[in-house]
Amino acid sequence: KLDASSFELEGHEFRVIDTGHTDTDDTTAVYVPSLGLVIAGDAIYNQTHPFLAEAGQTGRQAWLAGIDKIAAVNPTAVVVGHGPLDPDNNPSHIDATRQYIRDFDQLNNESETAQQLYDRMLAVYPDRINPGSLWASAHAAKGLAK
Repeated sequence: KLDASSFELEGHEFRVIDTGHTDTDDTTAVYVPSLGLVIAGDAIYNQTHPFLAEAGQTGRQAWLAGIDKIAAVNPTAVVVGHGPLDPDNNPSHIDATRQYIRDFDQLNNESETAQQLYDRMLAVYPDRINPGSLWASAHAAKGLAK
């Protein structure tokens, strides 16, 4: 257990960012100011459908708040928790993840079934990997998760 909000390693300060609920409870990110780097863990995704199945409406709002905490440090590079095998570390993934969650919320409100939500999200994000995550998220959002 870490008893402080930062620690030093090889001359670099590492600051812990409590991101709260993202794709699960009690997640964190780490910011290295000297490198402009955020290790975002499960808070930020790269071209991958985020796992929203554990995040109801309240959880998705908490996730957006966690994303805001990461964005507030204005990183120049972001190592994401989920993405392609050859990822880039572009901070644009922060805004892309935020927008995905907002789109999911909007389309969830406009969809009657999990299938409709799934299809509509795939239409907006056809090139993202791991559609199984979207399938589980759509089912959870419509109260069909097992």
